[in-house]
Amino acid sequence: MKTVKQLLQGKAAGVCLIGPEAPVIDALRLMAEREIGALVVVNGEKLAGILSERDYARKVMLLGKSSRDTPVREIMTTRVICVSPQRTVEECMALMTEKRIRHLPVLEGGKLIGVLSIGDLVKEVIAEQKSTIEQLESYIHS
Repeated sequence: MKTVKQLLQGKAAGVCLIGPEAPVIDALRLMAEREIGALVVVNGEKLAGILSERDYARKVMLLGKSSRDTPVREIMTTRVICVSPQRTVEECMALMTEKRIRHLPVLEGGKLIGVLSIGDLVKEVIAEQKSTIEQLESYIHS
């Protein structure tokens, strides 16, 4: 099974970031433009949190707050679960399932190097299963 580092090499470079003082509406626009479900929140170069569509739905929409007047820091998740590049896809899937999260920032030496979504992991698992099936079919037919 691939490692996180190998998986990140196949993804487009760069991570979408936002500051904690930015209005939530700016975060929503950025997520819509990039067609992503979460943003990493940084204060300078330090990881401050993560903001997901789930955070927005539960902490803005349901509470009747304004997306224009609410800063990201008020609704972001501050207890961010991160992984190292050496972790496997399988380990990440288990962690995301256990913690009920959909995005995993990847840190190397304390520095953010990428983010994995549950979609990234599922796509990789499916690709591995397809490869295994093809190998087995080839073996059976030879």
